[in-house]
This record gives sequence, structure tokens and C-alpha cells, in this order.
Amino acid sequence: MVTKYKALSVVAASLLTISLTACGAGGSTTGSTTDTKTSEAPTATAQAKKQENITITFQNIYPDPTDPKNGMLKKIVNDYQTKNPNIKVELDSLNTDQQKLKLKTQAASKEVPDITIVNPAAQMKPFVDAGLFAPLNDMVDQNGLKGTFQEGILNWYTFNNNIYALPDGNNIAVVYYNKDLFKQAGVEVPKTFEEMVATVKTLKGKGIQPMAIGEKDSWTGSFLFMNVLLRTNGGPGFLQSVVDGKKTFADPAFTEAVSSFQDLVQAGAFQEGATSFDYNAGENLFKTGKAAMYFMGSWATGGIETSSVNGKVGVFKFPTVKGKGNPDEFMLAPGSAFAISANSKHLKETKDFLNYFMLNFPKEAFAVKGAVGIAQKVDGDFKAAGYSDMAMEVLGLFKQVKGGDLAFDNTMNPGTAQGHLTSIQNLFVQKKDPAEVGKEHQTAYETNKK
Repeated sequence: MVTKYKALSVVAASLLTISLTACGAGGSTTGSTTDTKTSEAPTATAQAKKQENITITFQNIYPDPTDPKNGMLKKIVNDYQTKNPNIKVELDSLNTDQQKLKLKTQAASKEVPDITIVNPAAQMKPFVDAGLFAPLNDMVDQNGLKGTFQEGILNWYTFNNNIYALPDGNNIAVVYYNKDLFKQAGVEVPKTFEEMVATVKTLKGKGIQPMAIGEKDSWTGSFLFMNVLLRTNGGPGFLQSVVDGKKTFADPAFTEAVSSFQDLVQAGAFQEGATSFDYNAGENLFKTGKAAMYFMGSWATGGIETSSVNGKVGVFKFPTVKGKGNPDEFMLAPGSAFAISANSKHLKETKDFLNYFMLNFPKEAFAVKGAVGIAQKVDGDFKAAGYSDMAMEVLGLFKQVKGGDLAFDNTMNPGTAQGHLTSIQNLFVQKKDPAEVGKEHQTAYETNKK
């Protein structure tokens, strides 16, 4: 079994691969009869079976029509339905937290949709252990599909040598910033976290919203907090040290991260009522020029490129915190992934559709300028295809990755992760003693560890 703590260098290495041809395949059959009387009945039966109307439910997290992947999803689905008129692909498009909650409910009643979304390692393991997902090895080995994925990325979705999901992304976290708003406020790109806090205060004083976040979806604040912890810990592996019994959440690296994170919140970095903004609403503040900075995974690049701030945005690495950490170590995000229900009534057809979807994913994502940070190799010249300077900056950062950490909820068990998400979300509402936040985490860990 591939464990959730596989060496991060594998992911870092896989992040560096950017090109290879994506391919597809098709075929046809022909036949003839000479005795009409004896062949009509079986032919009609076979035809009726072939044309049986089938509906495949496709749960996904591309609900935002301004996200290039939303249009790409619909195009691939429509193309497939045109080629297979007896198959209807029904889309259930939800934001990330909505989808996670819905899947938990569906899993409890063993009514997982034909295709659903899971996250790697620790997050998907309970579903695999419950036998809810179908192994995809046979499908992945068809038509060269496995070879379209970046090296090592499928390991995060593999248990007992079986691949249970196919990822859409392989990303790093960056800070996007609006160059016009920075110029208006007279500020420069911060080189340290302390300078970032000072920049927030300056922007705020100029009447400019410093940062945008969608903290109703609590993973967003966690993702940012974990980048602070990556720095205060002096590098990756804090959570692994907790699991190994070498550290606890009372460790200075953790409490310093809480303190620094609260400095950012208390400086007024985020919009008022941040916990009532979901992911899309938070991101749209930045995409409409209403916020100067946005911390997010590089998957956000495509949506920003097609927004009103395109041409005005740059990116920078998350800086050192109190002189600690290496900016070339990033929060790593092997992406959400597509899994197939083991109880699908149309398992063969669902696998056929997902195979088609993934074979066409790199080409179609590239065409809509949504290919920065996808999990598959891309055949194409990004610059020649009209990708923005910002996109080229992000691609350049991929080449500088020296390692990093996974998100908290991709590393710890679901019970501990939920305790963490709630604890960090509360920091957007009230200031707390960092030691108390550490105790909340340690209690959640001790209560839920096996």
C-alpha cells in the first residue's frame, strides 16, 4: 500500500514535468448477414441492447461558469454524448465543501454517484477501506492513459497496488497580486511575512482590500495557515513528526504559526465576514479587482486569466516567517481526483466515459488556458498559445520547487482534520491564545488517532 506520508520529493519532482503528447483512440466494427430470416431477431436484440439509454451521474467541483474548466467539462461531456447518443452524462456541479459533505452522506447510505470527487491520501482512504470505489487499473492501462500522468502523481491515489482515482491537478500554492493596486498604494512585493503584514496595513490605510479569501469553505484558511507552519517549522514534515511522536501541537513551531497567522488576520488582511464567503465568492473579489492579494493553489491561474484583472496580475512565493523557512518549499496539492463507484449500475460505460474524459482533458484544458497545474502532461507551447505573463510566471515557479507539505486534511485522519479546520476558521472571528489553539489540535488528534 502507498502510504499518505510518501516522500514529498516524488511530488516535487512530478511537479516539474510539463510536456508530453496526450492521446486518444477509437475503433469500429462491421458485419454482414446472408440469411435475413434467421438473422433478423438476434440482430434486433443486439441493437436494442446497444441502444439502451444510460445515465451516468458525474459529480464534480467545477460549478463556476467563469472558470475555464467549467466550459471544458461541458465540452468534453457534449462531445462524448454526441458520439454515444444513448448515454446521458448528468452533471452534479458543487463547490468543494458542498461536495465533500454530500459525498459523506452518499457514502453512509452506499449511494455514491457513478463518478465522484475525492482528495488524495488520508482523505480518500476511508472510502477505499469501505469498498466504495472501483479499482481503475484496467482502465488506466488502456490506450496509454497511464502515460499521460506526471511521474509519481498516481501514487497518492493508490492503495494495495490498486489505483482508485484519477487526479485533475498537481499544484503549488502561490500569492497572486494586483500590480495596479500595489502601485496605487505605493507598496512592493513583500519579501518576508512581516513585510506582508505591513503591506496589508498600508493597503488597508489606502482604502484597498488587502487580501481575498473564501473561508466559508474552511480549507482555504487552513491552506494558508499550513504555509505559515511550513515556514515556522523550518521546512516540511511537522505533521509527520506529530504522528511519529516526536512533536505535539504544543511545539513552538505550531504556536508561532498560530501567532503569525493571527497577526495577518488582526491586521485586517481579509474582507469583513470572510467566513460567509465561499470559495468562488472569495476568489471573485480578486478576479474583479476588489482585492490586492489572493493566496491560492496554482489551479486558480486559468480563472484569473479569463477575468477582468488579466494582464494586471503577478505572483510571488510565500515568504519566510520570522526568518524561518525556504520560499522554494511550497504547499503541494496533488489534486482532487475522479473516482468511480464500485456499485455503479453501469460500471463498464462509466469507465469508458471517464477514460474518454481523461484522454481529452489535457488538450481541452490547454485550449481554454486552464492547463497550468494539471496532473497530466501537456503537449503545447504555452507562450505561443497566448498564455499570459502571469501564467508563465507560475510555470516558472514549478521549476523552482524544492519540496514542501501537503494540506492538513490530506495528511491527518478526517476527525483530526475537522477539528483543525474548525479551530483555524474560528481565528477569523476571534483572537485566541496560540497555546489554546495548540491544545484544541492536540485534543482532536488524541481523540481521533487509531
